[in-house]
Amino acid sequence: MNFIQRLWLGTWDSLVNFFKLTKFLKVIVLLIIGYVLISTGLAVYWSNTPQRLDFSATATTAPAASETAITGVATVDALIYITETLLNKPGGYLSNDKTLPGVWMDNMPRWEFGVLVQTRDMARAMRKDFSRSQSQSTEDVDLAEAEPRLHFNSDSWLFPSSEGEYSKAVEYLKSYRQRLADSSIQDAQFYARADNLNAWLSDVSTRLGSLSQKLSASVGQRRINTDLAGDAEASQSTSSSKELEVKTPWSKVDDVFYEARGSAWALVHLLKAIDQDFASVLEKKNARISLLQIIRELEATQEFVWSPFVLNGSEFGLWANHSLVMSSYITRANAAIIDLRALLSQG
Repeated sequence: MNFIQRLWLGTWDSLVNFFKLTKFLKVIVLLIIGYVLISTGLAVYWSNTPQRLDFSATATTAPAASETAITGVATVDALIYITETLLNKPGGYLSNDKTLPGVWMDNMPRWEFGVLVQTRDMARAMRKDFSRSQSQSTEDVDLAEAEPRLHFNSDSWLFPSSEGEYSKAVEYLKSYRQRLADSSIQDAQFYARADNLNAWLSDVSTRLGSLSQKLSASVGQRRINTDLAGDAEASQSTSSSKELEVKTPWSKVDDVFYEARGSAWALVHLLKAIDQDFASVLEKKNARISLLQIIRELEATQEFVWSPFVLNGSEFGLWANHSLVMSSYITRANAAIIDLRALLSQG
């Protein structure tokens, strides 16, 4: 008896045994099969990343000044939008799911983490810099409540849940926005200054640099150790090799890709809002074109991925390497951020 005959007989015997089951067991088996099929369908649907909000600030000319425009409102609105999208997109917040299909999904939770990192960085920048006139000034009461809640554990299921804490953060952000929009309230401020923007962009550059390194390590690289470069007196805790072998494990390649994709998605919204709130600063420094270039590079990371898998081909091999393509856009955006920070630093 060959393999095909044994396979056919095995399948036939399985069908016969199934129909011999009691009615109760048949119902249980069918329910399990149905549950798995429905979960698979939901997983495919929930894996679609949300659409980007269309800001008028993406135009090639500067947004027109408005008498009713209030400095800071656009940035706060963007932060609220990306946080609410994190919670209310199809499937909701998935990073802490304990049931199917969320429990077996890893790409969307990594996308969520990329978004969450950017919301945390912006909330910290608002609390530490944007809402304060100087280092000795008092921090805003709403931002002091919102920022630590966004830093809450990202995979807490209950008591309290991650969604619950992030939702409370959104309420405090909305309160801050409402106070900003009320001209009779003087203790809610957003200071659109070049030094404040430069400080936040420094954090953004650091994040993008790290993501670019992890993405490019998908194929494995030998890198020169530059940890102490530029300072002859510098030292570090423990010694390390002059050359390092860096490679992202194959099981983590798609995780890094979607984390970078989520981070870039959030940054597109925040930078478009920055374009509105810091319009006068950018025009004075002749730096708006640099900001628009950053946005364009990050928007390119959101193109539809036609492959059902994140491909990890070699650098010049037959198959595509999605991580290297993503790294290229991230690196160019980071280079433009470095140029923008240099412009902002000039008098």
